[in-house]
Amino acid sequence: MTGTAGRILHLAHVDEWNQTLLTGWFDRSTRGRTLAQEGFIHTSTAGQLPMVAQRFYADDPEPLLLLVIDIAATEAAGSPVRWDPAEGELFPHVYGPVPADAVVAAIPVEFDGNRLVLPDLGGLDVVDRPPAA
Repeated sequence: MTGTAGRILHLAHVDEWNQTLLTGWFDRSTRGRTLAQEGFIHTSTAGQLPMVAQRFYADDPEPLLLLVIDIAATEAAGSPVRWDPAEGELFPHVYGPVPADAVVAAIPVEFDGNRLVLPDLGGLDVVDRPPAA
């Protein structure tokens, strides 16, 4: 399934985002993995983010940002967004680098114990759940 309207989310280290601001492109797939290594960039919907944060980032000592990625701008730059099955549901994956200007917000996040404290995503047009098949 290909992309849809709206915005998707990705947790990134602050230093990775700072590098993106220098190069103009974000190319980290997930914690410790690059786009080249993985073949796509892992992203999630607002509804999927708490599980992803808990599973992959709860023990991460590095400062994190929540990147809000515009799907249409990412696809217009030549990086398609596909909804692929994983963990029994559909997750958005970006098949190419994300242009820095497709990231509409980079919001600092932190954990309260092992729970990610989610920022207010109101007004950011974030996709809450995968599109209907």
